[in-house]
Amino acid sequence: MRILLVGAGGTLGSAVREALAERGHEVIGVGRTSGDLIGDVSDPAAVARLYAQAGPLDAVAVAAGDAVFKPLADLAADDFAATFRGKALSQLELVRQGARHVAATGSFTLVSGVLTEEPIVAGAAASAANGAVEAFVRAAAIELPPQRINAVSPTVAEESLPAYGPFFAGMEPVPAARVATAYVRAVEGAQTGQVYRVR
Repeated sequence: MRILLVGAGGTLGSAVREALAERGHEVIGVGRTSGDLIGDVSDPAAVARLYAQAGPLDAVAVAAGDAVFKPLADLAADDFAATFRGKALSQLELVRQGARHVAATGSFTLVSGVLTEEPIVAGAAASAANGAVEAFVRAAAIELPPQRINAVSPTVAEESLPAYGPFFAGMEPVPAARVATAYVRAVEGAQTGQVYRVR
C-alpha cells in the first residue's frame, strides 16, 4: 500500500513508519520541516497541496498532534482554539479532503490519546480535542464506507517521558513500537469506527 504518514519524523511516527515499512508498505512521510513532503496539516490549503503532491494513496495515518497543557484556570480561548486546530481539526480536514484522494477501499487512521478517558491536571484542552477525534471517527465510519476510519489512542510513550513524564505521573508508559502495532492493525485490518487503545 501507499500510505501517507503525518508526523513520520516524530517519536511515534518513526516507530509507525518502521512498522509499516517492515510489512512492505510504501510510506510517504509528512512533516512541518522535514520529510518526503513538507506541510502544516493545520492549514487546509497545505492539506490540499499535500494530497496533490502525494498522488494515489491507499491509506492516510496520523501520528502527531499539538496540544496546549495548562491548568484550566490559565487556559485562554486561544489555547483551546490552538489545541483543537492542532489535534482535532487538522485530522478532520485530512479525512474531509482525503476521501477524494484515497482508494475506494482505503483507510484513515487518526490519533487520540489516553487523556480522553484518564484526564490529568493541565490536560483539559487535550482531553477535549481527543474526545472530538474519537467522536468524529465513530460518526465518519457510517458515511465513509467502503473506506474505513479508525483511531489509535495511546498512553504516554516510554521514549517521550523526558518531555511529558511530569504530566503523566503514575501512568505506565508503553514503547512506541507497541503503539505502532495498533497502526498496523488499523491500516491492514477490516474494522472501521474503532478506537484501538494502547495502555
